[in-house]
Amino acid sequence: MTSTTAAPAPVAKPAGGAAGSPGRALHRKWTEHGLVFIAPFLLVYAAFLIWPLISGLGMSLTSENITGSGGEFVGLDNYAEAVRDPDVWSSLWNTVWFTVLSTVPLVVVGLALALLAHQLRVVQWLWRLSWFAPFLLPSGVVCLLFLNMILPSGFGLADQLLATVGLTPEIGWLTDERYAMLSIVATTVWWTVGFNFLLYLAALQAIPAHLYEAAELDGAGAGKRLLHITLPMLRRTTGLVVVLQVLASLKIFDQVYIMTGGGPDESTRPILQYVYQQGFTGYRIGYASAVSYIFFALILTVSLVQPLLSRRRAEEAAK
Repeated sequence: MTSTTAAPAPVAKPAGGAAGSPGRALHRKWTEHGLVFIAPFLLVYAAFLIWPLISGLGMSLTSENITGSGGEFVGLDNYAEAVRDPDVWSSLWNTVWFTVLSTVPLVVVGLALALLAHQLRVVQWLWRLSWFAPFLLPSGVVCLLFLNMILPSGFGLADQLLATVGLTPEIGWLTDERYAMLSIVATTVWWTVGFNFLLYLAALQAIPAHLYEAAELDGAGAGKRLLHITLPMLRRTTGLVVVLQVLASLKIFDQVYIMTGGGPDESTRPILQYVYQQGFTGYRIGYASAVSYIFFALILTVSLVQPLLSRRRAEEAAK
């Protein structure tokens, strides 16, 4: 007796082999990883950030002029000139000096306001709104507000308050090199401290309450709880606030441009204003691009500090 075995039926292939086509496989891969959804953002990011970054770098190697003339390749001549330019170093020093003067009060005052708001039990929302509200104002409004407070000399609100306590009025808040930078710092602190305040307040609310309860049972006073619980728990937030504040202060432009124009005697001119003057007043786009990329290297170096510090702390904690 013989038996016959049925041959397996052939597997039907999709018409045109579409299932195994490279295009469909690539589409499936993009869809699985969500790349289709972020593709519009990547296109905008490339068009308005990556391409200008590359284009500006190429422009810094030429003698490009805002009028359209020039454009010859000069290599690193613009960078060499920028390194020898005393105005670049003075403007960079003004920027760093402003950063030093503004970062410390912005961190300390922001922390103090957050500690105070965290302890308040009455109309907390009003305190939070009043301290954060200035941060929502445009820079032009803030600068004009302070200009009306300190100008004209001898008749402004600041001079009038000094006169009521017997101090000498008619101080050149924006015309005297001793006070011009301090006036800009005071304006900036009042304007932007609300952002740091919110970061600290959020971090304070994330600290477990049982830590304070246990410390209070052990007899720790308010000062010891602040030094041994609050501040150590805020260490990461403080590091983040410092780095963000340094980066923001290094990019100062609006306050100086509106309030002093870089004066008196260029004593408050930041590096970004010098770039603006070289590019749009002196028409030297190539040279301005070179100066801006030198400044970009400085900002990039500072921005790498926070990840390195966080990684080092994590390694030390792991040990």
